[in-house]
Amino acid sequence: MSTHDHDHDHHGSELSEAQLRVRALETILTEKGYIDPAALDAIVEAYETKVGPHRGARVVARAWIDAQFRQALLKDATAAIAAGKLFDKVSDHIIAVENTPRLHNMVVCTLCSCYPWPVLGLPPVWYKSAPYRSKGVKDPRGVLKDFGFELPEGTEIRVWDSTAEIRYLVLPLRPEGTEGWSEERLAELVTRDSMIGTGLPKQPHEIA
Repeated sequence: MSTHDHDHDHHGSELSEAQLRVRALETILTEKGYIDPAALDAIVEAYETKVGPHRGARVVARAWIDAQFRQALLKDATAAIAAGKLFDKVSDHIIAVENTPRLHNMVVCTLCSCYPWPVLGLPPVWYKSAPYRSKGVKDPRGVLKDFGFELPEGTEIRVWDSTAEIRYLVLPLRPEGTEGWSEERLAELVTRDSMIGTGLPKQPHEIA
């Protein structure tokens, strides 16, 4: 499976069947006055540019530098995020799982595409794909290799199945060489994939 090629199933500007159906449904609902296209665009833009993975990155960065917040996040992520002065409340029930040198966590949704929108924004296309959902459970180490990195053989990989009731946020390992960094600067290292478990945070030299 190539986890990076799911956006390119169709050539040129050809729309997929699903995209065509979405366009048709949007047209019908707009014509009947049920939705305002401008409002719909604003919602999508908010998740892509304002929420996106930015909120999750701030949550992770705060956990890296604030031990009390980290403990609260691991105990009850929903409550911890809601209590954080810089974070908006989240509607989903979110569980934070922490990576360690001996344990790596990865999130999939085997039934559909349940995803923590409030902290990670819009889900990537590959997250919803059948190959990722099936291989993520059967061969998580192979999936990570598909994404370009390999864990030491002694590192356990734990796969969490996201559901409509429970969503997961991976707390990745803090990169070395970031002692004394501010929360804002640390947040620049946190990637969306590192919060799903299919990637790692950026290294300090990558944002220097």
